[in-house]
Amino acid sequence: LAGFGLGFVLLSAFVLMGRGLGASGAFSSTVAWLVSLAAPGYAHSNEFLARYLPEDAHPLKAWLVFEIAGVFAGALLSGLLAGRRGVAVEKGPRIPVATRLALAFVGGALMAFGAAFARGCTSGQALTGGSLLNLGSWVFMICVFGGAYAVAPLFRRQWR
Repeated sequence: LAGFGLGFVLLSAFVLMGRGLGASGAFSSTVAWLVSLAAPGYAHSNEFLARYLPEDAHPLKAWLVFEIAGVFAGALLSGLLAGRRGVAVEKGPRIPVATRLALAFVGGALMAFGAAFARGCTSGQALTGGSLLNLGSWVFMICVFGGAYAVAPLFRRQWR
């Protein structure tokens, strides 16, 4: 049922917006906007950042920014409806909270670099690229799942 819903949302994005789903574009728009506030000349001359700074609209009016805002709002609503509100750090029994947060930050930074390097985040590569039958996206997803299965036993021991 969730897969059907996700497919319907992806199809709706193609029909209504003319492009698929992806999260990294929203963060790139936000970073481009912040850089343009601090150093406008650099932001507009930088080839990567300039793509996210349209002349006729504010960068945060990009529909992907609203997509991410909707993801956060939906997660909050889901947590409230399920009675699971609160702040918690999920971690294994032998990992201190500070180490878990540091590792999460490093992992997030690596994912952000990877998304920029690969020209798309996991959702953009898997959902949009996969649905368009892009060979690179299929290879990417095979590598993601293969890598996850390969290292899962190493991390499973950490949680016992």
